[in-house]
Amino acid sequence: MMKHTGFSIVSAGQLYVLSIVSALFMLVPHTYASPEEMTVEDAIRLGLKNNYAIQIARNTAEIAVNNKGKGLANFLPVIDSNSDLRYDNTNENTGSPMSFGDSVARTSDTYLSLTWTLFDGFRMFADKKRYDELAMSGEYEARDRIEGTVVSIMGSFFNLVQQEQLLDVIRDTLAVSKRRLELEEIRRELGGASSTDLLNARVNYNNDQSTLLDQQLAVTIALNELNIVLARDPLTPVVVKKEIVIPPLVMGYEEILKMAQKENSTLLTARYDKQIAEEDVRIAKSVFWPRLSLNGNYGYADRTLFGDEIIPGTDRNRHSIDSTVGLFLSFNVFNGNVDRINFQNARLGLLNRDLSLKNIENEITGLVRETYTTYQKRMAKVKLEEENTSTAQQNMELQKELYATGASDSLDFRDAQVLYARAQVSLIVSRFDARISLLEIQQLIGNVAIE
Repeated sequence: MMKHTGFSIVSAGQLYVLSIVSALFMLVPHTYASPEEMTVEDAIRLGLKNNYAIQIARNTAEIAVNNKGKGLANFLPVIDSNSDLRYDNTNENTGSPMSFGDSVARTSDTYLSLTWTLFDGFRMFADKKRYDELAMSGEYEARDRIEGTVVSIMGSFFNLVQQEQLLDVIRDTLAVSKRRLELEEIRRELGGASSTDLLNARVNYNNDQSTLLDQQLAVTIALNELNIVLARDPLTPVVVKKEIVIPPLVMGYEEILKMAQKENSTLLTARYDKQIAEEDVRIAKSVFWPRLSLNGNYGYADRTLFGDEIIPGTDRNRHSIDSTVGLFLSFNVFNGNVDRINFQNARLGLLNRDLSLKNIENEITGLVRETYTTYQKRMAKVKLEEENTSTAQQNMELQKELYATGASDSLDFRDAQVLYARAQVSLIVSRFDARISLLEIQQLIGNVAIE
């Protein structure tokens, strides 16, 4: 089932505890070398190499490919070889002159047996095709899992970029608040500022410091999440370029829907699963046909009897070579309706697979419409937020000049500062949301790099 990428919200209690851990972490000196800047392509490469879920998915797909050989096995004969060596010790006393007395027999046998199924109700053909379909289904199921993991890696990477960008916004806001507090303290010393302005400036500065701590924690959590999906130590430092690039989507809705119906891994897996169910029906039906097989045996036996009662010093030897070949025809007349029940169950299994395929096709169509519409809305919001941020920045610069000359009070300045910060945050979040929407479209159409 396709799912939208999401990130959990940390509770207030967790924020408090993790903020302490984060603060301690920043105070402890680390011996990590300065890391190089990581791109999203670097993250994908690392994930494809290290991620445990990806390795398991690839191994599972390889098992399915190896099992294709089982489909050919039914076409080939089965040859068994058996050998044995026995020693028999006999003490016979009948009270008759014809008694053999003590004797020792040594027997050695070696033989080959061949069984070759010539006809089994077309089951061997159904088996071969079933294993071929299982291999293809396993390949696309692995691809689906790998795509989901790659999407998770990219989502975690972009989330870290987003949190880093938000941290920069809060740092800039804190720097402005600190400068404002310093100006209010100077004015207070000179007698040109009221206690209310100074107190407001101090409260705003402290609030911004608190926000900075929360955001530093959010960065730490995002970093840990990225390292975990990359199968690395959660404390491994990562430097990312603080930019989320949104590639253009050159396809329209109809083309996206057509590609999703053709290339979506979940849908392709369901189609192959239905074909596997069709072969299960053929296998269950094959038992209603007679079974014809070719049987052959070739054996060599050697028996030596040692005894001294009748002919002292004489051993009796017997050698034999046996070979048989024949056709064996079998047909089940009645087994308590077990075969008929299995056949009915196989047909119901096929019906379920068909219903499941139709359900997935319907879900994919709905997800394409939903995701495409979401992407369009989010891209429109990005443009709107870019304009809003530009306007808020101009207003901020204007209020900064007015505040510095005393033509504007601290509340107006703070309002402009908050509006600009909110506009920046909204722009960052909207870009992240738009990029995730595009990523979900790429997953729907099977356009996620997994090599």
